[in-house]
Amino acid sequence: MTDLYKRIAELAEKYRPLAVEMLKEVIRIPADYVAENPKCGLSNGEKERLTYLKNKIVEIGAVRSAKDVDFDGFGNLVWTVEDVNDGIPSSEKKIIYLDGHSDTVGALRDQWLSKIGGGIDCYDGLIDKSKVNKDFLKTQLGYMPPEDQWDENVIFGRGSADQLGGVISEAIATKILLELCSEGALKGAIVRAYATACEEDNDGGGPLYVVREVLPGAKPEIIPDVVILTEGTGDSRPTSYGALGIYRGQRGRLQIEVKITGKSCHGSMPWEGKNPLEAGGAILKEAAEKYEKRIGFKDDAFLGHGTRTASWSKLETPSDCAVPDRFTFRFDRRMTVGETPEQSLADVEALDAVKDARAKGFQVEISVPTYDEASWRGYKLHNPQFYRSWVTPEDHVAIQAAVAAYKGAISPKITPELEKNSGLRKEPRVQRWIFSTDGVGYVIPKDDKSFDLPDAKKWVRTEHYKHPAMFGIGPGFEQNTHKIGECMDTRELQHAIAFLAAFPSTFVKMSK
Repeated sequence: MTDLYKRIAELAEKYRPLAVEMLKEVIRIPADYVAENPKCGLSNGEKERLTYLKNKIVEIGAVRSAKDVDFDGFGNLVWTVEDVNDGIPSSEKKIIYLDGHSDTVGALRDQWLSKIGGGIDCYDGLIDKSKVNKDFLKTQLGYMPPEDQWDENVIFGRGSADQLGGVISEAIATKILLELCSEGALKGAIVRAYATACEEDNDGGGPLYVVREVLPGAKPEIIPDVVILTEGTGDSRPTSYGALGIYRGQRGRLQIEVKITGKSCHGSMPWEGKNPLEAGGAILKEAAEKYEKRIGFKDDAFLGHGTRTASWSKLETPSDCAVPDRFTFRFDRRMTVGETPEQSLADVEALDAVKDARAKGFQVEISVPTYDEASWRGYKLHNPQFYRSWVTPEDHVAIQAAVAAYKGAISPKITPELEKNSGLRKEPRVQRWIFSTDGVGYVIPKDDKSFDLPDAKKWVRTEHYKHPAMFGIGPGFEQNTHKIGECMDTRELQHAIAFLAAFPSTFVKMSK
């Protein structure tokens, strides 16, 4: 363990209580506002949480001055740290983005209290351990530390695993980087940290704003060499078990909307109408059967197979004693290597139930919806809800530096006892996400020339797209996200902080 890695690890441990305090507060904040604003803390309702973070980042010294942290036009919180005395021109430095989304899914507070037994609140966390329905938690969560670890090491609450812990890790890491400037922690690097808006509703919305509005015409010191996504990288599956994996890719995602318009009439005379709910049910049934048999789906050794599932619906009907007028539903289509949005749409168009509905006189429209909601600052992206897959090659210097930083700042601190009592692992685990992340927002067409991209940036290029080298590491298990009882082990938080503080100097050295 080098002296710098040792100092980083020491400070990450020292500041763990501060990180815990901040994480508990950003989880709790919506409780003050949801009575009047139910969207507080959700996508496009991040203002109160981000305002707290902006002020706290200045207060704890995670930036040199207040001018180094602010909101962009979309509503992302952005802060920057740099060693201004390292003698290296900013244009020649390695630019490292830290990216974590600040919104969460709906809290479902009543369900937390009723299903868990009143012992855990979605905002206030663990209230009374004696009232917790532990059997229910075991059925819900993919991973949960032993009960004797809860009081000291576990934070419960909506957003603890997805992904407010990652955002807090960024803030404490930039504080450490500034404190260790004289020891070379930031030499040759600029770190731009983001707490992004609207990821849960619109994956990559925050980065998409950056690609559209910030990078065009930008100088080299703004364009990323590497993006670290602080989304949770824990996996409870036996074949890939462990916390804080280094994830270098994910499948893409496509929302497919199917709108079926029929003819409404009184429910006592269904022959007078055309029932779109029944026609839609047939489409859903056939689509599910074809997915179960993997008809029309590809597989990839690294990213896994493509999936399709019904995810949302809306029924327009005069009453519950009428034939409905219109039934609209959506498929969440996850696309692996070799799958395209065009083919995914064509597969739905080709369903026999779709052809049968049209033959019977139903109007069936199949499309990709556009995301038109305004961010909390009023910006509308108007983007099709298609989110591209991405993979950073394992031999890219960014991934190799990630492994080295893990071995340098985390591995020496992971004892056999800690491995036994937590999800942490001594050896780095390089894998991929099951779900989607902000990373999709950084993937752009290969021929996009809206900004100069020096070869030295070493962006990843595929047949049709390009993107900065990206990987993820963050506290929280994928299988705990969006769940009643969501929780996170704060020891993961500590070591995620250490990693983020160790990576810049490691990456700079290995990039020479």
